[in-house]
Amino acid sequence: MNRIEHSPAAIENSLPVLSVIVPCYNEEEAINIFVDSISKVKADMLGVEIELIFVDDGSTDETLPILRKLLETETYIDYISLSRNFGKEAAMLAGLEAARGEYIAVMDVDLQDPPELLPGMLNAIINEGYDCVATRRVTRKGESPIRSYFARSFYKLINKISKTEIVDGVRDYRLMTRRFVEAVLSLKEYNRFSKGLFSWVGFRTKLIEFENVPRAAGNTKWSFWKLFVYAIDGVVGFSTAPLALSSLFGIIFFLVAILGMVFVIVRRAIFGDPVSGWASTVCIILFVSGIQLFCVSILGQYLAKAYLETKRRPVYIVKETGEASHDEHRG
Repeated sequence: MNRIEHSPAAIENSLPVLSVIVPCYNEEEAINIFVDSISKVKADMLGVEIELIFVDDGSTDETLPILRKLLETETYIDYISLSRNFGKEAAMLAGLEAARGEYIAVMDVDLQDPPELLPGMLNAIINEGYDCVATRRVTRKGESPIRSYFARSFYKLINKISKTEIVDGVRDYRLMTRRFVEAVLSLKEYNRFSKGLFSWVGFRTKLIEFENVPRAAGNTKWSFWKLFVYAIDGVVGFSTAPLALSSLFGIIFFLVAILGMVFVIVRRAIFGDPVSGWASTVCIILFVSGIQLFCVSILGQYLAKAYLETKRRPVYIVKETGEASHDEHRG
């Protein structure tokens, strides 16, 4: 487990530390804009010492060089660079495991997670007794209608088939207490769906709603296919309903097969064995075969996840940290 030590300023002031985890993948255009926005918010958060932990998720642009340069002038910034692109879930986990703050926040670098919400979120934690303050977009302005439709459909589906409630529009942007984060880190699965994990651990959570904000710079890294795969991870990770559905299909078609056999026997006894009916027979075979393949694919998804879990590979591998970069500068 890779840890980042607090900055000397935090130790000297003995203030509670707020660790802000920022996953990054090819975000060279947005990093400096994000840092400027956080710097403005810091003035309204005098009761805590902020440490900004960027997690470079195997970027291929100038993201890592920019982070190295920021360390030369900003003492409250640190970073973790992963050996390749492991995905946002792995990057968030790396940040959560590295953070040492009494309070931990996760937010995107593109400013679609408004930094100005942080003071109010921290106030809810400290003065209102919440363990977690999550955020939810109440509009999807700027998204394509198709993408918005499928996103809403996913939340409706997952909440119908899972015992873990996931609020429509909820973001990964949230501020948590140390005990909340430790509870999340105690969940050791390889296939992670953090929206579900955050909800599953429970604790007292407050929800803050905000209007959708466009990206400050750059382009989204979430294609429709990536979102689709992510949705499947959520369904497989937090519900066994698809397995029950495949079993239901099996029972239904077993009964249909029995009725079909009875029909064929009766027809043969009464009308003989006419050749007619070939087309309908082929259609039935194709339909039933399709249902079988669908059920097998459901079983395959669960089997694949179990297979990956048994490998016990690390969720991510760290290539470089800001502390190592500091050592190089000193040398």
